[in-house]
Amino acid sequence: MSNEITFRKIEEKDLPFLKQVYKSTREEELKMVDWPEIQKEQFITQQFEAQHDYYQQVYHEATFEIILYSGEPAGRLYLWESEKQIRIVDISLLPPFRNRGIGSQILKQLIKRSEATSKIVSIHVECYNPALSLYKRLGFEQKDHTGVYFYMERQPQPRAGNSHCP
Repeated sequence: MSNEITFRKIEEKDLPFLKQVYKSTREEELKMVDWPEIQKEQFITQQFEAQHDYYQQVYHEATFEIILYSGEPAGRLYLWESEKQIRIVDISLLPPFRNRGIGSQILKQLIKRSEATSKIVSIHVECYNPALSLYKRLGFEQKDHTGVYFYMERQPQPRAGNSHCP
């Protein structure tokens, strides 16, 4: 099987996997906290459940998907789309799948869709997220700074041949 990226909708049975993905995004932060492991695990569980419930309520029309790499669960992609934008609610990969071009490939697909539909692609990115440089390389621009997050957008580029010159 080739190194193919596919997606499938999340199901109730995926909650432990989704929690694992969430936990992997908080590991560096938790290394700095002098808590017993059980307290860290309780914190992760509470934070994951709060985030998951929030996303399900606020973005109830979003697509919530597992990212599969060669058929293996690799991360999560949550997207909300409106008439004018494609909002990346969350894109996260487990550590073994990071820095392998998977995130770049997914973002490039979203950019392609944005340009085909003339929609802005937007995301909130934590200020210390290592993927921040990737977003900038792909043309995302910081529009706002809200607490620990940068709100970033990428405008669709005009399609070739759409010139309005006489």
